[in-house]
Amino acid sequence: MNIYAVLTIYRSEMKRFFRTIMQSLISPVISTSLYFIVFGAAIGSRIDEVEGVSYGAFIVPGLIMLSVMTQATSNASFGIYFPKFTGTIYELLSAPVNFLEIVLGYVGAAATKAMFIGVIILITAFFFVDLSIAHPIAMIAFLVLTCLSFSLLGFIIGIWAGNFEQLQLIPLLVITPLVFLGGSFYSVSMLPGVWQTIAMFNPVVYLISGFRWAFFGVADVDIAISLVAIAFFTGACLAAIWWIFRTGWRIRQ
Repeated sequence: MNIYAVLTIYRSEMKRFFRTIMQSLISPVISTSLYFIVFGAAIGSRIDEVEGVSYGAFIVPGLIMLSVMTQATSNASFGIYFPKFTGTIYELLSAPVNFLEIVLGYVGAAATKAMFIGVIILITAFFFVDLSIAHPIAMIAFLVLTCLSFSLLGFIIGIWAGNFEQLQLIPLLVITPLVFLGGSFYSVSMLPGVWQTIAMFNPVVYLISGFRWAFFGVADVDIAISLVAIAFFTGACLAAIWWIFRTGWRIRQ
């Protein structure tokens, strides 16, 4: 493996991130603070606890997942789309770099950015609620896997997109609604029976449930099922990327 090629792509993407570091930091802090004010204070004053956890603390994993999923997808999609837009993708494809090294560079950078934002939101949450993490290693593992899997999804979106409008289409119209409907701000067990069944078809439910279990030891879905779900999603994204580079779909066409 050409580690220098991977590091070159990775450093290039990270430099773009650090050029707007203040914007990248201030935006999630303000957004998280507003969520705590609106949901934690306004709604939380009417909901004492959910599954034995104070409502303000209960929404923290959902808030982190909301930002991490959208940031990972957006960063990865823009990272690979921009070389397509400028035409420099052909220089990259003609260089002695294989598809795995390209994916590692772009996806690794996008996952790092998303994880950085997730940590910032977690730190911000400590200023608003009394928060404890029951399984810190599992929390880190779920955070890393989520950043990685949604960065892979973003990479696919960036290759698929034909313009900047399409680049934002799936994150705004698909991922964000799925996160909101996936138990970010409530427990799936609070829904009526038929809606609980429908919610189980939402893949984001399994990610948020597993991540919340790492914090509080409670989950809507068995932790093993959550792990299988995220492993399946990651494997499906890897298979799709392999097929894209093998066929040249939307890259050489």
